[in-house]
Amino acid sequence: MIPKECKRLAEVDFPIAVVSKHSAREKSIRHGHPSTLHLWWARRPLAACRAMLMALLLPDPCDPLCPKEFRCRAKEALLGVPGWNTPRMSKQVKSNEGLRKALLAFIGDLANWDKAANNDYLSTARALVRAAHLDETPLVVDPFAGGGSIPLEALRLGCEAFASDLNPVACLILKVMLEDIPRHGLELAKELRRVGGEIKKQAEKELAEFYPKDPDGATPIAYLWARTVKCESPHCGAEIPLMRSFWLCKKPNRKRALRYKIVHEPSPPQNGCSKPSPSGRGQGEGIPNRIGGARMLAVVTLHPSIQGRNYRLPTDRDYQPVWKAQKWVKAILDEWERGGRKGLCPVPDEPIAMNEIRRVSIPLYGATTWGDIFTRRQKQSLFTYAKAIRGIETTTPCSRPCSLALDRLLILLSAHCRWKPTGESLIDMFGRHAIGMVWDFAESTPGFGKENTFGTWIERYAALVDLSALQRLEPGQIQQSDATKSYLPDESCQVWFTDPPYYDSIPYAHLADCFYVWLKRSLPETVIGFSESLCPKEGECVVDRPHRLSNSIKNEEDFERRIAEAANIGQKVLSSSGCGSIVFAHKTTEGWEALLSGIIGGGWCITASWPIATELSSRLNARDTASLATSVHLVCRPRPEDAPVGDWGDVLRELPKRAGDWMERLQGEGIRGAYLVFACIGPALEIFSRYRKVETADGSEVNLAEYLEKVWEVVGRTALEQVLGTAEARARNSVAGALEEDARLTALFLWTLQSTNGNGPHPDPLPGGRGKRGGIRRG
Repeated sequence: MIPKECKRLAEVDFPIAVVSKHSAREKSIRHGHPSTLHLWWARRPLAACRAMLMALLLPDPCDPLCPKEFRCRAKEALLGVPGWNTPRMSKQVKSNEGLRKALLAFIGDLANWDKAANNDYLSTARALVRAAHLDETPLVVDPFAGGGSIPLEALRLGCEAFASDLNPVACLILKVMLEDIPRHGLELAKELRRVGGEIKKQAEKELAEFYPKDPDGATPIAYLWARTVKCESPHCGAEIPLMRSFWLCKKPNRKRALRYKIVHEPSPPQNGCSKPSPSGRGQGEGIPNRIGGARMLAVVTLHPSIQGRNYRLPTDRDYQPVWKAQKWVKAILDEWERGGRKGLCPVPDEPIAMNEIRRVSIPLYGATTWGDIFTRRQKQSLFTYAKAIRGIETTTPCSRPCSLALDRLLILLSAHCRWKPTGESLIDMFGRHAIGMVWDFAESTPGFGKENTFGTWIERYAALVDLSALQRLEPGQIQQSDATKSYLPDESCQVWFTDPPYYDSIPYAHLADCFYVWLKRSLPETVIGFSESLCPKEGECVVDRPHRLSNSIKNEEDFERRIAEAANIGQKVLSSSGCGSIVFAHKTTEGWEALLSGIIGGGWCITASWPIATELSSRLNARDTASLATSVHLVCRPRPEDAPVGDWGDVLRELPKRAGDWMERLQGEGIRGAYLVFACIGPALEIFSRYRKVETADGSEVNLAEYLEKVWEVVGRTALEQVLGTAEARARNSVAGALEEDARLTALFLWTLQSTNGNGPHPDPLPGGRGKRGGIRRG
């Protein structure tokens, strides 16, 4: 067992640049990657989680209290890695400093997705963990598990894992990934291919007449629609399609576009046209010559003898299946009504909550229930698959994975998907962390193209199971619970590692409702967590932005209180020799202050801070916004009960040197701009959080907000010195400090630009500044 006072590797050093490279690269990996299992917002890259976990689990060989047996076993394990048993490495690991460097190099290598699936590297990683925890297998706890990256990597490293989340959709993802796949292994892959194939065959047979092929043998893969507005003038009534662009294909070697034609009424209106009113409901409904709803603009097809995608105008033949689907849906709803409305409505009738219209804005345009975001034909398709999945025998473990495959169809089978002319493909409804109104949309076919078919996703899941089975993972423990409530005995885990919700950035429960309503209709009634109307929201630890239609009371104070309660529970379940880590990547200082206040108020002391580039700057959510591409991993320990009271003067004297040294270190790792600013919070808080409280000379307590103001000031002054870039400028520290706040902000802005001139990530606005679309603001 690691002694209580012994430092962990994560508290002294970390291979930031290498892990950042592998984390960013991982976003483009699809085959066999767990992220393909189901969408979950702001999921942490496995590379960052795996590397940080290793650093949290291993002691620092240079620490005098590091067990000698660990050093011996670690040397043996590292020299067993293929290609590492060289005279140079054998010489390096003889010293404690050399062993530390070798461990950090191994952690960097292990962050590579290709190495994570290599049994030689996995065996070494597990041997290192066993060497550090000889008495018992370490337990890793994540109470905000979400997409499951942290507990999955804990299992991969040979640890036990406890993962919980309040959201039932997240818990279902966790159960499939951390329970079903490890427990059933290759048997599950075999059953998935068999059962999934049967469902696909059955559904395609039932839906074939609603997605007919063209007379020339071409297969439609998407129908492009535009919602319409109707002129309200009694003398007009003209139908106007709402379109962003007429482009269908914008590839350099071939371009396709629609050409519009204005059809004038035989009798022009005498009084002109009044303001038209858009309709959000009734997407894709009706037959030719109707007014209102949506108009089909083009059909995208694949022809066996013609390369690439082809485009044609719609005909009456394309509208007939739409009309038939309307009748079909009406018939099953009428049958449900005649039966006394027993059980769930065949298609989702659950209301869309109004508290998050900034992220789920469609109720403002008439879509008031979750069924309203689908066309009739889409409802029919999803119902058909859901019914088939619900009929799976309870003796097979396929029910939950098949339901997740239905959700994969769902995000590209709604009336809020867009057509991408540059790639000739669909952009799913979650192109960003929101469901916004889309006036012209693309209706995908559910199972007849080469991509986005139910069978395709089943095969991807089976491949994921095949890969996981080779790694011999043990099942984890999953629980649907509130992170602010007790979930484990005191001092029961060795690592408390979590990625809590991002303040007001993502309304997880509101977005997950879209999946929840269909999962209820596809899962057996016995599945725990799916008995309520919608996902639980009252206990969710987020901030709802207020507006006149909202009745939410989840404000900044509520978020800070919940984080503090969760942090307090975390330090209780952590053993006396354990270590914790909290991930955060919010773009506003208000978000940071709320999180940090909660952590410190929950009894934690921050001991290190590592910024890891975990996001691609090219992602849709990062374009022209203040989204950070770097996630800061705060390393923490429970603060001793006998922690002293700090002197404000001593804290302020220590801050500049600590922040300056950290900036210099991180710039050597290629960290600049906003990322470097936020990364400096950790070292600054090491000074502040080690004390029970900090007081001024007259006995007044200094709160965190006051201290962070000083942190921003010191960081700005240091940035100014670096922008000036001369020894004389650095010597004139008093001059830099005397500059007005606006001058310091200008320096920060100039400093941020460095990341665009080099190879750094996309720059973001900085604390105290105002960036595009709101930017980062001061608290």
